[in-house]
Amino acid sequence: MRNAEKYTRQFFAAPAPKTDWMQKTYIDHAPQWCSVDLRDGNQALVTPMSLEDKLEYFSALVKIGFKEIEIGFPAACDTEFEFCRTLIEQDLIPDDVTIQVLTQSREHIIQRTFEAIEGCKQAIVHLYNSTSLVQREQVFRMDKDEITEIAVSGAKLCKQYRERCSGKIRFEYSPESFTGTEPDYALEICNAVLDVWQPSPEDKVIINLPVTVQLSMPHVYANQVAYISENLKYRENVILSLHPHNDRGCAVADTEMGLLAGAERVEGTLFGNGERTGNVDIVTLALNLYTQGVDPGLDFSDLPTLTEMYTRLTQMEINERQPYSGKLVFAAFSGSHQDAIAKGLKWRTETGDPHWTVPYLPLDPADIGRAYETDVIRINSQSGKGGIGYVLETRFGYNLPKRMREHVGYLVKSISDHEHRELSPDEVYLIFREHYIDITKPLNLTDVHYVQHNGIEATIDIEYNGETASATNNGNGRLDAVSNAVRSYTGITYTLNSYTEHALEVGSTSKAVSYVELLNSEKESFWGVGIDNDIMTSSVKAFVSALNNMLTQQKA
Repeated sequence: MRNAEKYTRQFFAAPAPKTDWMQKTYIDHAPQWCSVDLRDGNQALVTPMSLEDKLEYFSALVKIGFKEIEIGFPAACDTEFEFCRTLIEQDLIPDDVTIQVLTQSREHIIQRTFEAIEGCKQAIVHLYNSTSLVQREQVFRMDKDEITEIAVSGAKLCKQYRERCSGKIRFEYSPESFTGTEPDYALEICNAVLDVWQPSPEDKVIINLPVTVQLSMPHVYANQVAYISENLKYRENVILSLHPHNDRGCAVADTEMGLLAGAERVEGTLFGNGERTGNVDIVTLALNLYTQGVDPGLDFSDLPTLTEMYTRLTQMEINERQPYSGKLVFAAFSGSHQDAIAKGLKWRTETGDPHWTVPYLPLDPADIGRAYETDVIRINSQSGKGGIGYVLETRFGYNLPKRMREHVGYLVKSISDHEHRELSPDEVYLIFREHYIDITKPLNLTDVHYVQHNGIEATIDIEYNGETASATNNGNGRLDAVSNAVRSYTGITYTLNSYTEHALEVGSTSKAVSYVELLNSEKESFWGVGIDNDIMTSSVKAFVSALNNMLTQQKA
């Protein structure tokens, strides 16, 4: 690409921060979560949510387990104000949930904000002003002292209005565009605000460090966070919070590294909705913790229902490959992947291992409401015998012999390839049924009788080439006797190579299923499947099906 020289690095590295956080390999506890779906997320929508939509969304956030929810910017418009008042006046805020409201550092806006939360049991007033070099120079045309005065005057006003307000009101301050602010100045302005608010153990203050625009690699942001964490005044009474956006696609990494570097709280949205490329995705963050054995404190056990609500209320789509929540994130089309997953699931069942270590699946799909048969093993031309066999076994109860799995796999893959599409589990079963189960043409046995004579003697009534006849022969077992009777009447050359059976446990546990493999004179393999309440009858049906497959192939 041309003109790369027009771009310059707009971030400022932290001055010699401690880097011991880099030695940590995992996050060992969940942060405090704050959903900003109803503020940051809502203002990023083409059509913002209605009052009814926001009430439904708020209820869902509470059900998930959020204890802090930023509900909006009450002074921005009547809808935002009305939503806040509705939550308070209709007593829709649980006692253990704190609403958060955003305000600029302007008195009439602060006044309107406190009017909106009057009567609320507990709330966070979130004060912000922009502090970055480019905003100071280009937008406000103010120096650092003037920008600091904006923050300090707003902090004083918030403190004054809180004295007139009922309920437990806490404060939060954000140096907006923190990532483009010199770290020493960001520290200076945060400490100036803290000097006004004087946090205490009973009245802790939130200092929020937003990645308003992502300007650097994640470790740079984490070092900035570490620097602030190490040098803030009143640190023991400050909750250090993160609010990453995703301009460089690194919001999750920014957040996780920021937590390692000393932060304790995260503001984000479900599925990463937000301005430009979005906010950090709390679903991804929470489930990342979950897959490391840490309870995130949020309940995403029914993610499909949550994704339906989200898409309906926001009119936003979730990418099919979005971590955890995308439709295809668990889907395995590759034959080798399918085989490994199927074997991993079987190994887990056999060993009873309590830990989840299935290949290619970092999370048990069932834990978030996803289904193996529809979400994990997906069948197309890239699939393998393992995946197709897995679908037939887990969904329909057919535990195919190993050699038959390969035979069926090639057939199903060929059909998918020629039709250039994925096949559903039901379609896979229909192909299997059509080509293998109880096939009665061109040859059929309408009746079979057995007697104990020279081993087992079988008498069959046979329909073949438009003629009906009876034939009798002996064998070392019932199926062998039937096979010999058919061979003696028809003169067909084949070898009965294998026979297996099992109870058909899906659909009807009273039935048995049998699998028979025949080899023709060229040693080519042909399979048939029989189903019946009687195991012997099912084996005869499987033999007839295999023989008909061989006869049909020879005619072709």
